[in-house]
Amino acid sequence: MEEKEQFFLEIYNLGIIKFGNFTLKSGMNSSIYIDFRPIASKPDLLIKLSDLLIHEVTSYDFELICGVPYAALPIAITLSLRSKIPLIIKRKENKGYGTERMIEGIYKTGQNCLIIEDVITSGDSLLKTVIDLEKEGLIIKNIMSILDREQGGIENIKKRGYNIRTLFRIGEIFEILKKKHFLKRKEIDMIQFFLRKKNIKNFKNKRISYEEKKEIISHPIGKKLIDITLKKKTNLIVSVDFICAKNILKLVNLIGDIICGLKLHVDIINDFSFSFINCLKNISIEKNFLLFEDRKLCDVGTTNLLQLHYGIHKISSWADIVTAHVLAGGMSIRNLNIPYNMGLITISEMSSYGRLSDDNYIRKALNISLKNPKVIGTVAQRKVDDRLLLFTPGIHFLKKKNNVGNNYTHPVKAFEKNRSDFIIVGKAISQSFNPKITAEEYRNAGWKAYENGL
Repeated sequence: MEEKEQFFLEIYNLGIIKFGNFTLKSGMNSSIYIDFRPIASKPDLLIKLSDLLIHEVTSYDFELICGVPYAALPIAITLSLRSKIPLIIKRKENKGYGTERMIEGIYKTGQNCLIIEDVITSGDSLLKTVIDLEKEGLIIKNIMSILDREQGGIENIKKRGYNIRTLFRIGEIFEILKKKHFLKRKEIDMIQFFLRKKNIKNFKNKRISYEEKKEIISHPIGKKLIDITLKKKTNLIVSVDFICAKNILKLVNLIGDIICGLKLHVDIINDFSFSFINCLKNISIEKNFLLFEDRKLCDVGTTNLLQLHYGIHKISSWADIVTAHVLAGGMSIRNLNIPYNMGLITISEMSSYGRLSDDNYIRKALNISLKNPKVIGTVAQRKVDDRLLLFTPGIHFLKKKNNVGNNYTHPVKAFEKNRSDFIIVGKAISQSFNPKITAEEYRNAGWKAYENGL
């Protein structure tokens, strides 16, 4: 224990602990920030740290070492050199050139890999690394961390069945610093407040609110959608795949007060006309919801532009939101001459069973989405960056797969697990015996699931 204490006092002098107001990678606010990256500039301390870590590992049957990108990478490299165990490198994202691999290095299926992390808060970034390594056929038995912030991350990892050990716990290092008189009175007060405030249950369940999301989202349509959602207390978007205009108008008059958005495929409407669009637009204004044309633009930029502005549908003249795939790359949605009052939603991940998009594609799609100021959000089946609104399709109270290959997700799962912002419900409402009552049920379920996550 004396060796560990002495080591921590040495690295503390590098300024690894900062006091103030910080937003962590997990999205959590904290008065304390811990950064081990300065150790990378001190080779002697890197060696000491790697030796301490290796002594904590309970099993030595691992054949590879991998650091969680990127703060833990120098530590993993040093540990590899000291132990003479090969290193593999996990990328944060696929760069889209070269080998385009997420895992770099020499390895083979079935090898055991030791993962190194610097600080554990929620454990989310660590779990992403674990998942990517396991997809390559590697076995993860041991995980080592320098510090546990004691905010649920270790428990989260252990519940997934992984053996994880940590050199230090945050309460332990504060006792060391206090005992050695390294802290000022103000810093002690901040630490005591932090230790009182930390609550694993609240941390695990907390999600960003619509009010907070509105501060992050810059596009006016994104903000308008959130305003409608808060005013009407509904995060429900209904998908209507009717082929007759009168049936669409009939349904919308029934459920318009219950929804925040209506999703259409106008190219399937047999009697499409602009008189129909004008009626629909008037209803959307009266009942306060947005029109969402699910065109799924999926061509080169010039063709996407023509499909958006021309033809018989002239989507840009009436839709509030239009969807687009990004298979053709970021340039395909960059210069579409989109009106100020129209937003883009990208399709990162569909709800269909057997979809071809893998994690690498989804990461690229999300990166493209974040870089385009016209994009207000994305369609996906997982949690995404809080700078994007998340739309989850394939919502149904019954967990099942239908006969055309769609996987259904319960509203509660969409909000609790994926941190969705909006649920998209189709046939469960449009084909129900009483669409208004059914829509109200989905609206209540979605809103309750959202509130329970706060």
